[in-house]
Amino acid sequence: MEIAKIIYKGNLRTEATHLKSGKTVISDAPVDNNGKGEAFSPTDLLSTSLGMCMLTIMGIAAQKHQISTGNIEVIIGKHMGTEPRRVVQIDVTMLIEDTSLGEKQRKILENAALTCPVAKSLSPEIIQNVAFKYIKG
Repeated sequence: MEIAKIIYKGNLRTEATHLKSGKTVISDAPVDNNGKGEAFSPTDLLSTSLGMCMLTIMGIAAQKHQISTGNIEVIIGKHMGTEPRRVVQIDVTMLIEDTSLGEKQRKILENAALTCPVAKSLSPEIIQNVAFKYIKG
């Protein structure tokens, strides 16, 4: 199933178009790899996809189990390795507004995040450092 078309725009920049919606995403090579760093790099997008997937699957679990969540923000960090250049660790910090979630509800949401398709698709060599922080709204 085709999902995207990607065009090389020159100067280490690409433009990906989602075929169904027509929405576009631009990537640039990072400054530390000969680029301008003016947009997400491909490895930034890989890392960011983990957080986006986690939030999506948490939302599905919340709907299924009728869990009312407050605001949830995710901060993504990425660590690069060398020889070969690759992502070696992704840090995911979930900032979840405390909406009086019980322990069972928290476990449902956390398990949903940790078992999202992107998390399960990444190489086991990539460390997924995930922290769930419940904060007062």
